[in-house]
Amino acid sequence: MRTLCRYKGVEIIEGHLMSDHVHMLVMIPPKLSVSSFMGYLKGKSALMIFDRHANLKYKYGNRHFWVEGYYVSTVGLND
Repeated sequence: MRTLCRYKGVEIIEGHLMSDHVHMLVMIPPKLSVSSFMGYLKGKSALMIFDRHANLKYKYGNRHFWVEGYYVSTVGLND
């Protein structure tokens, strides 16, 4: 995730891995929309996970590791 974020100029402020989801506080550059970043992050990270753990391809099939949606809440610098 760090490598993928770094490539897009996104800074990970904080992150927590839960049993069935991930929490991330990130700083996304203004030139990058939240939806395009999330599509990129979920797509590329799924490919990386399946490349490193080939057995998961059989469990999840068709390279669908993440669910379709995501939750986003925005905060300002003073929040």
